[in-house]
Amino acid sequence: MSHGQEHLDLFESGLARRADFAYCGPLPQQVVRAITEDTLQTSAIHTYLELYARMYLDLAPQVALVAAEMADTDGNLYTGANTEETPLIVEAKTFRGSVVIARVNEIVNTADLPRVDIPGTWVDVVVEADRPYHLEALFTRDPAKITDTQVLMAMTAIRLYERHSVTSLNHGIGYNTEAIDLLLPTCGESLGLRGRICLDWAVNPHPTLIPAIETGWMRSVMPFGGEVGMNDYVNARPTVFPVGADGTLRSNRMAAQTVGLYGTDMFIGSTLQIDSLGNSSTVTAGRITGFGGALNLGNNPGGRRHSSPAWASMAESNDGRGRKLVVQIVQTQSSKGVPHFVESLDAVQVGREAGFDAAPVMIYGDDITHIVTEQGVAYLLKARDLEERKAAVSWAAGATPLALSRDRSRDEQMRRDGLFATPEDIGVNRGDASRKLLAAQTFDDLITWSDGLYIPPARRV
Repeated sequence: MSHGQEHLDLFESGLARRADFAYCGPLPQQVVRAITEDTLQTSAIHTYLELYARMYLDLAPQVALVAAEMADTDGNLYTGANTEETPLIVEAKTFRGSVVIARVNEIVNTADLPRVDIPGTWVDVVVEADRPYHLEALFTRDPAKITDTQVLMAMTAIRLYERHSVTSLNHGIGYNTEAIDLLLPTCGESLGLRGRICLDWAVNPHPTLIPAIETGWMRSVMPFGGEVGMNDYVNARPTVFPVGADGTLRSNRMAAQTVGLYGTDMFIGSTLQIDSLGNSSTVTAGRITGFGGALNLGNNPGGRRHSSPAWASMAESNDGRGRKLVVQIVQTQSSKGVPHFVESLDAVQVGREAGFDAAPVMIYGDDITHIVTEQGVAYLLKARDLEERKAAVSWAAGATPLALSRDRSRDEQMRRDGLFATPEDIGVNRGDASRKLLAAQTFDDLITWSDGLYIPPARRV
């Protein structure tokens, strides 16, 4: 599922009944209503790789509707920076005898097509649209909205990167991780970490990465897709991004998901709820968006065999085997005072009411190695049993109701055992945490860093 009420109109009109999806865009309340009213049927929120795999097996529809930047008169498609999973969808359908219909922004002569992303022999119908397709600026966050508390958590996270020598990673969407991006050229530089951490990334071209790229922090980026306003900047940085001979980015969501699963040492991202055992989800009461890439990226792949310093650093807490660092970074409560730590996830009840076969948990607690909050770091990987894991989560929960039942008499021993650490324990001074440390504090700063190549979208988060 993609963006727009028109997609849900298909279900409300009775033209469609079932949707198997991984992400459903900015329609969280509408999707819940459609499921509750039984106009939309689904049994699970898929991971991206899971959904793509099933497209080659039992989920090969009879018709595929895709979008592209251009087509030539032979039906060859140029999908551009937002290629994402489009070739995969077309291939899976073409070789099952399905019909492929492509909506394109314009039809051009073959000589004017920048490159061929999908051959015309795979496409049955091309429709030139009356207006360009709409793109949401999903990965754009206003630096001016980053708070001092988020800076504190970002400084703490950078210390984790340093401790484990994390060179390959993924940052999820949100102000917490955008703060990390913008602290690399300042705090990271002051710690002498450039060239030692954060070299290779599986991530979309977040605008807040621009200062780190311009100061030589990032060696390579494998993007899932493009981002509104970033095309000119990305195309001008072919040594960092996968830019073709035609001079434009070609993203690949399936490849980037695989890179994030098997090729990176760390995932760090935000969430909306964490329960007493460390399970997390962005599904809350009356709200379903899907999970994006977090389920693949925030997963410890048991099939991985290559090692790295970060991977090997986790062996002591994993029966001698290396593993991925999976970190959830979240304030204990929202700006409106809503706790992010709860006894039981809303997702459990939502899943039950929606008729899901299993609760829509985003990342399971036994996959999560660390939780970072304004309290500090909870080391779930060091918990020897469920009780210790619950105690570590409860400590990270701060002053939320989940933390009230904690046996505080055990705190000092747990701290000595390494189950949690305050920012000061790992070399972060709370008094230093200020948004003044951000390498860019406004969109104008990002434009300046990009030499005018970045064009912020009109609609911003």
